[in-house]
Amino acid sequence: MTPPPAPPRSPRRAAPTSERLIELALAACGVVSILTTVGILAVLLGETWAFFRDVSLGDFLTDTQWTPLFADKHFGILPLLSGTVLTSLIAIAVALPFGLLSAIYLSEFASQRARRVLKPALEVLAGIPTIVYGYFALVFLTPILQAVIPGLAGFNALSPGIVMGIMITPMISSLSEDALYAVPDAYREGAYALGASKLRTIFRIVVPSAFSGIAAAVTLAVSRAIGETMIVSIAAGQQPRLTLDPRVPIETMTAYIVQVSKGDVPTGTLEYRTIFAVGAALFAVTFAMNYLSQRLARRLRQRMES
Repeated sequence: MTPPPAPPRSPRRAAPTSERLIELALAACGVVSILTTVGILAVLLGETWAFFRDVSLGDFLTDTQWTPLFADKHFGILPLLSGTVLTSLIAIAVALPFGLLSAIYLSEFASQRARRVLKPALEVLAGIPTIVYGYFALVFLTPILQAVIPGLAGFNALSPGIVMGIMITPMISSLSEDALYAVPDAYREGAYALGASKLRTIFRIVVPSAFSGIAAAVTLAVSRAIGETMIVSIAAGQQPRLTLDPRVPIETMTAYIVQVSKGDVPTGTLEYRTIFAVGAALFAVTFAMNYLSQRLARRLRQRMES
């Protein structure tokens, strides 16, 4: 017995004109973002290439002095890099314990009502303008630290580093809380069934299971600290030096870019092109950090799906 013939397939309806216009608009937005990125990279790499025609890459990476605006010119990126690393390390030393512990509380201990109140309140810190943070570090925090830390200069790496840590705490807290909340309840129930306490379950089971997400949050926060401009420009000083002493004035890569971008340096000169070379170095550092965070986040998703 032959099967009945299949019903004829209805012709595919053409998408309405409004839908096609929306698709075109969305595609145009994507193309504009890509072209903008390509344009930024083209300008940055073009000026950086012109800079390295006059300055050797070896001197740029190994010289321990950075004095492109002085009569005795040196173009070593290490002093700016050390200032950036120093303030970022201080920031992450402040933000990591506060951010992670607050994420653990919000995920494992707080009630739903408390989470609805505390999480937005914590994220308000991320909305404060960074220039406000900068003057807070300079006129409020630095005098307090000078009263307890001998030899602390008026401009230093410590106070802007602490304030940057306060600024990036919501980023670590929010992203880490999402990673902890995504850990399946079966992990917790299995630990409780074996007799583990709540704290042991959190620190031996839940936190290690969410490690990739927490590491991604920390990496993004470090990238945010490395790229911070106004806080270090106001409170850290403008004295590039190769040091890890947080009590003395330093200069970061972003602070130097702000200094030269004020308009005192003629366009097209070697001194002007230094901001593009520093910007390229900063771009390479932040790109590596963001790539690492994406790899860690992808690892977390794969672990949760398996």
